[in-house]
Amino acid sequence: MHFDELSEFDFHPRIVASAGVAVVMFSGPDCSACKHLERHLPEWLRGQAAHLYKVDAQKSIALARAYEVFHLPGLFVFVDGHFHAPLQAEAAPGPMRGALERLLREPAREEP
Repeated sequence: MHFDELSEFDFHPRIVASAGVAVVMFSGPDCSACKHLERHLPEWLRGQAAHLYKVDAQKSIALARAYEVFHLPGLFVFVDGHFHAPLQAEAAPGPMRGALERLLREPAREEP
């Protein structure tokens, strides 16, 4: 599993077409925490997420604003093409997997 890139132009159609759990990471080219997550999330979330996407917040500014991304990386969970919730957890395998499991048991939140 790896991250597929999304932009403002293909974000919504590709998310809607994504069956199962999708995790979207808003990142930036100079963000070391983003690079760390990009290296490790595919392994950490294997078996939990069907799709991993990343959005360059510097290139897709309107999309980052729409999702109220103020700090990078910003992680968001979608289920069967619908927004579910932001994903916030320590950047480590156990906390990240546990946070995603908890989110998926909760009802979906309103999209920003």
